Amino acid sequence: MHRRCPSRSRSRARLVAATLGVLLLAGCTSGPSVRPAVIDNDGRATTAPPPSAAAVPLPPLAEPKKSTLRWANCDADTRQRMAAPALPDSLHVSCARLTSPLDAPDDSQHLLARILVLKAGDGPIPLVVVNDVGGEPGSLFAARLAAKLPPEFLKKFSLIGVDRRGTGLSGGVQCVPLEVRSDLLGADPAEGGLGEVLDAARRAGQQCALDLDTAQTALDSWRTAGDLDQLRKQLGLDRLNALGRGDGSKVLSEYAVRYPAQVGRMVLDGIPDPGADRAAVLDAVAAGAQATFDAFSADCAARNCPMGDAKAALKTVTDRLRTSPVDTDDGVTMSPGVATYAVYQGLADRANWPALADALNAAKNGDITALAGFANPIVADVRGRTSRIGGTIATRCNDSTTRLPADQLDRAAAGMRAKYPQFGAAVAQELAWCGAWPVRREALPPAGAPGAPPILVAATATDPVTPQIGTTRAADQMPSAVTVTWQGVAHGAVGQSPCVTSAAQSFLIDGKIPDNGTLCPA
Repeated sequence: MHRRCPSRSRSRARLVAATLGVLLLAGCTSGPSVRPAVIDNDGRATTAPPPSAAAVPLPPLAEPKKSTLRWANCDADTRQRMAAPALPDSLHVSCARLTSPLDAPDDSQHLLARILVLKAGDGPIPLVVVNDVGGEPGSLFAARLAAKLPPEFLKKFSLIGVDRRGTGLSGGVQCVPLEVRSDLLGADPAEGGLGEVLDAARRAGQQCALDLDTAQTALDSWRTAGDLDQLRKQLGLDRLNALGRGDGSKVLSEYAVRYPAQVGRMVLDGIPDPGADRAAVLDAVAAGAQATFDAFSADCAARNCPMGDAKAALKTVTDRLRTSPVDTDDGVTMSPGVATYAVYQGLADRANWPALADALNAAKNGDITALAGFANPIVADVRGRTSRIGGTIATRCNDSTTRLPADQLDRAAAGMRAKYPQFGAAVAQELAWCGAWPVRREALPPAGAPGAPPILVAATATDPVTPQIGTTRAADQMPSAVTVTWQGVAHGAVGQSPCVTSAAQSFLIDGKIPDNGTLCPA
């Protein structure tokens, strides 16, 4: 079907009114101080030098000056947006919105992004929380995290969750056509190349270019860091205190590069590998996913859950879907690839493991409904919630310069599928998502933020999203980074490891900097 390209003014109007539309407010042990050997993307083993003493001391905590944000109660709306488990009755939340320059490369009209922020807790000092772009919107993640943290934490801090630009209620990107979303996640774990994923990515990229116009290249971590500085100003803060998880930590690391003098106390809970070889980076992610899946299976066995062996259960499900895919009422096509990706999504949070095991067991016995629920947030627009696939692709493709031709994509996928039979293809398909996406033209300053104060970096030994090796490589680029490693399994350690949570609390509240290389037991 042919369609005419909309005029630039019409596209800009749609951008302002819809894509970036007005929001409706609704116990630790000390390990060696020198980091262990890390593996570079070229396979050579190198030993990172010990970090030099930070020239900038950890800033004191300071209560904000007068805030210009207008907070309104959004308790009922937030509880409706959240999936189980629900927030405790004692925790109340309020919402506000801020505006930030769109800052697109060719933005001549100075358009604004509208950003939703949510406050959870009554502590006097704001702690900004940023989540993975493909995970739960930051507003909901902050509310959920507030329910997990010790009560004394919320006596000092109020958590300020941010729906980063292009996600959640901050103009969630909706340009990816519904009919191609399942194909973007559809790489078969057992066979075939990435041709269908690449074709879906081309269609998505073409539609996003039409719908987003100048905003297409303005959805990235660098500009999201600029949004956080606008938030800092409107909160009335001289310095930004913040906690990031996964690629939310990437936003904070880039904030430290852009605004080192405004960095307060920051905790980076897992950071994406900064390596330029995207295929090698994702290879490590697939390895983390495979190891997490093994731990998930062992956990099920220890609980005597009815699923049985996880690998056998997943194979039964994908074999059935290969010949008889299932279309759900929410518009999701449950193919072998989408089912595998649903399991991958469920692995990140250990609290989800019992529900994931039950869903996989039900799918093994023919009922795919619960398993589809793990894929729905990524690809389906339901109950007023924007699917996450658009914002994820936009941000990750704008953050990456890797664009591989089809033959190299297929070789990379084949290699990862051979090494990681369950999740190699599911992770490798991300390489195809950016095929039709423009490559960043502006040069960014080098990573590292040498003028920043000490920054606490938490790594997790077995992480299916930001594996330890990538977090370590990212920390090695930051002269003031101090690492704490949880020897456990999950995505993110704060709120899941008591030891790391305690270290983060002591760092944020008391200014206690742990020994670099501290190890926390599983």
